[in-house]
Amino acid sequence: MSDGQNWIPQSVDVSVPSVARVYDYLLGGAHNFAVDRLMGDKAEEMMPNSRSAARLNRAFLRRAVRFMTDQGVRQFLDIGSGIPTVANVHEVAQDEAPECRVLYVDRDPVAVAHGELIVAGNDKVGVLQADMRDPESILTSPEANRLLDFDQPIGLLMLFMIHWVPEDADPQGLMKRYREALPSGSFLAISHMAGDHVNDEARSVTDRLAKSGGDAVTYRDRSEIEGFFGDFDLVEPGLVKFAEWRPGGPGDISDDPAVNNVAFAAVGRKP
Repeated sequence: MSDGQNWIPQSVDVSVPSVARVYDYLLGGAHNFAVDRLMGDKAEEMMPNSRSAARLNRAFLRRAVRFMTDQGVRQFLDIGSGIPTVANVHEVAQDEAPECRVLYVDRDPVAVAHGELIVAGNDKVGVLQADMRDPESILTSPEANRLLDFDQPIGLLMLFMIHWVPEDADPQGLMKRYREALPSGSFLAISHMAGDHVNDEARSVTDRLAKSGGDAVTYRDRSEIEGFFGDFDLVEPGLVKFAEWRPGGPGDISDDPAVNNVAFAAVGRKP
């Protein structure tokens, strides 16, 4: 993609890397700038499993959405949705049940701009620019009121998101607010970088992203991540490494154990 295209929102600083755009680059997308590609290349150089980890996280998303749809969920809230790429939530869900409604949320204006282009003409899908750390701006937004019925089960997706929230921002309290907003029978899917897998190379990459103006990653252990589900009932197999959550084929798991161990993932159901 050319960095000089005139569709780029004026508010975007193309000299600062974006988590959403680096992730897009690692997935093989085209909606990223030179600074994002540079950061992605550095991540791949220091952590050769970066691209594979991004793909496995995307594969977990597909499995989680299909599972929720099979359980009767017909509306989804994808917070930190990123830049649209192959197999978006609405594509997976509506392939199973065409009546499914989806609200995508991201704070990155490029992600939002492209999301709006992707879903144009689909009145069952919306895109909202907001920060996950401000739940009221999401839960009370006009788009949420239009697309989500908070009296019916909702599938909330927070994939590779909560590890961007530092402890001083009270991530447990933040997640409690989201859980409380969901009605009984709703599901919550989380994937989160695994603290027991972090090494000096991984810390170097994420520290470099933070020093370049991006967010810092907070690595957490299994018990801390499980706490984000509160009193939700974890569906089988519980909180496991993300490639181990109900893999259905070769694309869901890697031959490299190091890749499979990058992150924890689970799906919980609200009683």
